[in-house]
Amino acid sequence: MSPSDRPASVVLCAYTLERWDDLCGAVEAAHAQLLADDDLILVVDHNDELLARSRERWAGADRTAIVPNDRARGLSGARNTAIGATSGEILVFLDDDATLTAGSLARLRAPFAEPEVVAVGGAPVPRWVGGRRPGWFPAELDWTIGCAYTGMPTTRADVRNPIGAIMAIRREVFDGVGLFLEGVGRVGTVPLGCEETELAIRARQAQPQARVVYEPGATVLHTVTEGRATARYLLRRGYAEGLSKAAISRHVGAGDALASETSYVTSTLPRGVARELGRTVRGDVHGLGAASAIVGVLVATGAGYVRGRVTGVRVPAAPEVSPSRPPQPTAGNAP
Repeated sequence: MSPSDRPASVVLCAYTLERWDDLCGAVEAAHAQLLADDDLILVVDHNDELLARSRERWAGADRTAIVPNDRARGLSGARNTAIGATSGEILVFLDDDATLTAGSLARLRAPFAEPEVVAVGGAPVPRWVGGRRPGWFPAELDWTIGCAYTGMPTTRADVRNPIGAIMAIRREVFDGVGLFLEGVGRVGTVPLGCEETELAIRARQAQPQARVVYEPGATVLHTVTEGRATARYLLRRGYAEGLSKAAISRHVGAGDALASETSYVTSTLPRGVARELGRTVRGDVHGLGAASAIVGVLVATGAGYVRGRVTGVRVPAAPEVSPSRPPQPTAGNAP
């Protein structure tokens, strides 16, 4: 068996009925790309109505489990629940509003043929609810909506961390360094993050030869609601990112936590501002708004980071994998 064909468990975590249509599309697209020994698990984050509806929708679905989050509320707790309830050698994590494009699951798995690769991230592509990108929303800020952004590699390359909307991680990583931190990461609509960044850094600190690979050929269409395509959301998201980075800096060290941000801030963002100001000079009414968005998010992120460092934001130690909990049965009505 090729290393890239080893059994995989595809994990989706959901918390709200408001994304029901997106969730159905995400589950069906992922299920269509499973190999013979793969399975899929949907973890519902403390929402009994969504749990019941999901079990009804996928009752009896082949190799599909629907389970409640039995850990702390939030994305990290839901992901950790899945890790303890599945048996795949590779864990593929997808957002509930992210739809795999054709062939992307295979592309995401391919780099695991190299034994030093411990995690692979794909490229989330924005799917704008309004049908098109707002003219003032620069691609340099697509990270705020959980998507690949200008400044990332355009071909397969080693990176610090994957983007959480589409990533695959070897199970042995969790066995070696523990689970996702449950003191950071998204809880409901609160736009915190960085749990996958912290895990990737922790894995490489424990095993320096380990590699995290970005595979832009593996993509998902990631829904961007109208509420996220606003200046207010961008500033909130930037501020929350700064707080999160401050927290993980204390946990894994500022050098590793901010390694990727240095070139982004000193190179990618200035080029983006210059481009957008050039648009303004040429008479494009959106150019000034886009340049202002870049500067505003940078300032908000910096403010969040400073506050996090000054107030001493800390996170708990990573929970360990429980050796006593066997994988749960993969049935549509799994308990």
